[in-house]
Amino acid sequence: MQKLFKNIGVVFLVFLLISGIFILYSTPQKPPVATSLSDLAKQITDGKVKTIQVDADNLQTTLNDGTIEKTTKETGASLTETLKNYGVDAAKIQGVNIDIKSPSSASFWLENILPFLLPLILIGAFIWFMLKQAQKGNNQAMSFGMSRARMIDPKNKNQKVTFKDVAGSKEAKEELYEIVEFLKSPKKFLNLGAKIPKGVLLLGSPGTGKTLISKAVAGEANVPFFNISGSEFVEMFVGVGASRVRDLFKQAKKNAPAIIFIDEIDAVGRHRGAGLGGGHDEREQTLNQILVEMDGFDTTTNVIIIAATNRPDVLDPALLRPGRFDRRVMMDLPDIEERVEILKLHSKNKPLAKDTDLRRIAQRTPGFSGADLSNLLNEGAILAARRNQKEITQGELTEAIEKVVLGPERKSRRIDEEEKKIIAYHEAGHALLATSLKNADPVQKVSIISRGSAGGYTFSAPEKDKTLHSKNYFLDELSVLLGGYISEKLTFGVVTTGASNDLDRATAMARGLVTRYGMSELGPRTFGHKDEMVFLGRDIHEEKNYSEKTAEEIDKQITLFIENAYQVTEKLLTEKKETLRKIAETLLEKETIEQDEYNALVGIVKKTEVATEKV
Repeated sequence: MQKLFKNIGVVFLVFLLISGIFILYSTPQKPPVATSLSDLAKQITDGKVKTIQVDADNLQTTLNDGTIEKTTKETGASLTETLKNYGVDAAKIQGVNIDIKSPSSASFWLENILPFLLPLILIGAFIWFMLKQAQKGNNQAMSFGMSRARMIDPKNKNQKVTFKDVAGSKEAKEELYEIVEFLKSPKKFLNLGAKIPKGVLLLGSPGTGKTLISKAVAGEANVPFFNISGSEFVEMFVGVGASRVRDLFKQAKKNAPAIIFIDEIDAVGRHRGAGLGGGHDEREQTLNQILVEMDGFDTTTNVIIIAATNRPDVLDPALLRPGRFDRRVMMDLPDIEERVEILKLHSKNKPLAKDTDLRRIAQRTPGFSGADLSNLLNEGAILAARRNQKEITQGELTEAIEKVVLGPERKSRRIDEEEKKIIAYHEAGHALLATSLKNADPVQKVSIISRGSAGGYTFSAPEKDKTLHSKNYFLDELSVLLGGYISEKLTFGVVTTGASNDLDRATAMARGLVTRYGMSELGPRTFGHKDEMVFLGRDIHEEKNYSEKTAEEIDKQITLFIENAYQVTEKLLTEKKETLRKIAETLLEKETIEQDEYNALVGIVKKTEVATEKV
């Protein structure tokens, strides 16, 4: 509709332009004065006429004083004959410059034909635009139910991705390489009676490379790759999503062997019967069509569906049964060796300084996904460019980690000296506890420069990746979390709101020890069942599957865990009060202490096991 109004406006402007030209052409600058033939004859006799321009029966007279007059002569008679009839002497007529103008085709069109033809042209143009818009609307309506999948041609080398472009994920590559073999040599499997898998479900956290490794499968197999998001099937009109599914599978079969990749399949693949409208819900119709199309494949159809989701728990069971998504491939967060490979891969086009240690960066980034590591290197490059450097140094990458985790530095924030001192002792308490306790993560950096909502921070990271954590680890981490709170209390006699987040985390950790991990005196069982509702949105609530008496025991155990950590923390900070003061004063002077400088500052601190005592 907007384009229609635009076209009508263009036609109207053209009309105004033509009309302006017509008016400009047909209208002189000074309108001539109308006069009669008798007056013209008298003026010629008196010698006042300079020139006469004859245009058919129209006469335009220019007098000696520059005045322009117009006259109409008799039709069919010449000007000379007419003037003689009015008694003008022939000698006087010869003394006047008479210019006879022959009619041109342009003036004929402008003056006679165009005034009648122009309205017809405008009406015809308007009808043509209306028909064009109607035809375009029909085309859009016809293509509304067509698939919007984007196809990556295997011949396009700029878009082609192979397993070499995917760092880490060794087990996932091995599992998916069988899919590549199916696509390359299907007869080898069919001759043995093996059926080609119809679907592969990639599971993993966001940013672990599910889309990238799907493209790599298509690149390795050298087959077309159809990429679409689950949300692109869903429209407000029932049946459109199912129509797009049919068209997508139709295109894939034409280009077989091929791979269909459906990202975020949980957008259409959730449990049926949970939406408004029951069986007429558009999402359910789309899911039903996907199920039908997957069952419709015969053993010779060489098309494989790869779907990705980080919410396998909400998928409909019909999608997960054998014969539909036969394979499930887990995309885990990378370990330290895989993080090193990912960092090397993403730093190929970035000039790193010679002394840059990517392994050290990998050690500081446990829990980072491939996308996080790529963003980290990009942030490092941005910081180096901002500082007008030609290379990315270790400092930029280290700062980029803190920027990604905590946010940018807020150096402009004005902090009172007394408040700055409290923050220094708070962070010193965290750092000293992390250094003193055997099972706590070692300190990488301590700073009192504000980042995000934090007034300061103590950055700790394990020396090696951990997938399992013991009770001793949680108890030590509880003491570390209380380190800032107790350090403020011992040094200043009061506590501030700066420890609120630490207390939240400590309480949640203590509750997890009791209710989730079975590490309390209540025995090896869990308490409470978390249920996630997916109807019209995300709603998590906890089902209370224990009595009020048990709830009191849970609260007692949580309190005992925190009290034990409090006693351990208070004892250590009291014994090492001088070391605490040294760390805090250094922070007040330098604001930031890196790992090597921090270790030299505190010296060799004897680790203690007191935090692992039984509650």
